Amino acid sequence: MAGGFWLATVVGMFGLVLGLILKHFLPLFFRLGPVPRGTFGWPILGETLRFLKPHPSNSLGAFLQDHCSRYGKVFKSHLFFSPTVVSCDQDLNYFILQNEGKLFECSYPKSIHGILGKHSLLVTVGDTHKRLRNVALSLVTITKSKPEFLHDIETTAIRILHSWKDKSQVIFCEEARKFTFNVIVKQVLGLTQDEPQTTRILEDFLTFMKGLISLPLYIPGTPYARAVQARSRISSTVKSIIEERKRNSGNCRSDFLEILLTVDTLSEEEKVSFVLDSLLGGYETTSILMAMVVHFLSQSPPALQKLKEEHRTIRSMKQKDEKLNWEDYKKMEFTQNVINEALRYGNIVKFVHRKALKDVKYRDYLIPSGWKVLPVFSAVHLDPTLHANAFQFHPWRWESQDQMCKKFSAFGGGSRYCPGSELAKVEVAFFLHHLVLSFRWRSTEDDLPLAYPYVEFQRGLVLYVDHCSI
Repeated sequence: MAGGFWLATVVGMFGLVLGLILKHFLPLFFRLGPVPRGTFGWPILGETLRFLKPHPSNSLGAFLQDHCSRYGKVFKSHLFFSPTVVSCDQDLNYFILQNEGKLFECSYPKSIHGILGKHSLLVTVGDTHKRLRNVALSLVTITKSKPEFLHDIETTAIRILHSWKDKSQVIFCEEARKFTFNVIVKQVLGLTQDEPQTTRILEDFLTFMKGLISLPLYIPGTPYARAVQARSRISSTVKSIIEERKRNSGNCRSDFLEILLTVDTLSEEEKVSFVLDSLLGGYETTSILMAMVVHFLSQSPPALQKLKEEHRTIRSMKQKDEKLNWEDYKKMEFTQNVINEALRYGNIVKFVHRKALKDVKYRDYLIPSGWKVLPVFSAVHLDPTLHANAFQFHPWRWESQDQMCKKFSAFGGGSRYCPGSELAKVEVAFFLHHLVLSFRWRSTEDDLPLAYPYVEFQRGLVLYVDHCSI
């Protein structure tokens, strides 16, 4: 009896391994046309580990350098357990993004679905995504120039920077995350940093973020399992806030949630997921953008000096302690150039996940139906044939370059272009205004932004700061 059990187990394991190996190699033999050149690497894992190997985010990394030199800007590989076409070509990337829902579809790994939830704007497709995105665009349009929102950003920035006055050193990534979290939790849920719910959400949110880049094993105690549980707790907290709002509907507020509650096209679960997406987008990506801007400026004295001059001019036209407004933001032209250049040079988002919905003929090769497709934005951003001095931080290039061109995809493109991009830029610009007028700082050259593939600074971006005044 026992012998039969073990025999069945061994046969089952052998069948599983054989099936995985066949799934890995069969696409090499049953080709429907001339797929791009490349290699599938090891069975099952393919080339995923090499593709994800950490490297400075303002570089291509060894994997892309090697494969582009051997196979060209478009090549095949086996990544994330799927046969894959990798594109480092600006025209193909643009083609993929513009044909979302027609020829290609968003296709993130199932582990991401498990953490973000099936209603997340990041993973939904088709009509559901369109409906959620329309709500997001509407909220951003209403919010971005509101005096209350701008006042909250500036007040939070001043409070963070005031806490530096007696310090000679700060870990900037921690400070940036404090800033972005306090701004977004106030704007989305109407909570201040001193409220118990804010502390609880932040604790769970930090656990949630760690799970996004962990091994997707739902075993009690693993980062992935803790992240899924943290998301459930955040959802419960948000639901309780929603119920409280409904009970006190006479108290008018001006945050995202108040507007969201009036939207009849979303279910309660979709509204909760929308809140989580807003927290995620407003917290992590914006704080990393801030860190990259500050780091690159410390390595570029001419750009920092030009930025100071712009903000001194804006401040000189305002009364003492007068708050910034939308008109001031629109005057921050060089600031916009600095932000765009940090996005191009630093590459917060290295690539996105797509899947071919049908056989796609592009130029001289075929992208087979069902294959994963990875448009690599960083390869286009750092392509010296598209950007002069591509491996240098040079904000002045944006004086003559359109940020909506094909060769710049920092916020994605097509129907999945990031709806909150303008909000992120406002936050960074307002923080920079007070930073450059209040402090001098320096960072070390070896504290670089690394792509894991999510970008982070290994030491948290240590800044040595000196308080100054205009």
